[in-house]
Amino acid sequence: MTRARDLGIAIGTLTPGPTNSVLDVSGVGLGHATVHRDEPDPPQGRGIARTGVSVLLVAEDSYTRPLCAGGAVLNGAGECTGFLTAREWGTLETPIYLTSTMQLGRVYDAACQIAYEQNAAVADDVVIPVVGECDDSFLNDCRRMQVTDADVRAAYAAALDSRGTAVPPKQGAVGAGTGMTCFEFKGGIGTSSRVTVSGHTVAVLLLTNFGERKRLTIDGVPVGRHLPVSTDTDTDGLASLPAPAGSCIGVVVTDAPVDGADCARLARRIGLGLARTGSTAHHGSGEIFLAVSTTARTDRDGKPSGERIGGRALDELFEAVVDTAEESCLDSMLTAPTTAGRAGNTSPGLDPEQVRSLFQEHGRG
Repeated sequence: MTRARDLGIAIGTLTPGPTNSVLDVSGVGLGHATVHRDEPDPPQGRGIARTGVSVLLVAEDSYTRPLCAGGAVLNGAGECTGFLTAREWGTLETPIYLTSTMQLGRVYDAACQIAYEQNAAVADDVVIPVVGECDDSFLNDCRRMQVTDADVRAAYAAALDSRGTAVPPKQGAVGAGTGMTCFEFKGGIGTSSRVTVSGHTVAVLLLTNFGERKRLTIDGVPVGRHLPVSTDTDTDGLASLPAPAGSCIGVVVTDAPVDGADCARLARRIGLGLARTGSTAHHGSGEIFLAVSTTARTDRDGKPSGERIGGRALDELFEAVVDTAEESCLDSMLTAPTTAGRAGNTSPGLDPEQVRSLFQEHGRG
């Protein structure tokens, strides 16, 4: 699995955590369930499935001790259940689930059931799970509900098991990222982390599915302008490249004790990192961001516990978010192989050696 740093591309000046991922924040887990099948078109079969679900477990006791959280929207052509509640109350009560647009309902149902099984009090005080989506219908047949309850549970179990590991998580075409396309290359799941000067860890998780190849920029190098553009068409005569409007769900996780309002400010900075890579947040694209603090907690009535930081102390956290968002986007492509899907559509993998060569040509390697 090649990542940006394997090519000598170091975004920013802060140091990554041990796994350079959300797993560097204590207690956080990330799990995936990938759905990859080839069946006849409906109604004879379920068609070509290139989809899945990913689960970001921020804290196992988030229902009884909600975490401070906040959100921001760069462009709202998308959906994230639980977002309004998190932004209104400034707290998060569930894991964060990621999937494809047409699977959101199934994942939400399973997330509700998991929440109840973890804490029976949910039946009396309810909960609204956070489920974000991007559209993977370029590669995935969305005429059938491809994700099952078992897939959601498998991803949740994998997230539980991943906590505390020293092994970087799988990225690219896995889980919710299986059918995603970014800058006309294969995209999907990307994550990165930084340790600030004051010792706090800040990490970003992205689900990338947006952009035009000609705008792809890597650490300031206009890579997309120098890569060949495919003119192939699929078997139906349709353009073999998806529309640039796609979406990106982004999550910041930090162990810095930040309240809900300042979490929203952290979340907003994801957009700056995406802009560095070439995103312009197209009309039909949904860029929806959340940020969560693992150490700023409240009780069920919203009464805070512990101290908070704010003001100028946030500046180094802002820097970390922008840098990790940029690197997460790059890693979501560099780690993803060429993937063929429905109707002969294909998202090519971004060739790390081509990127290395272009950096050398620009005097950067």
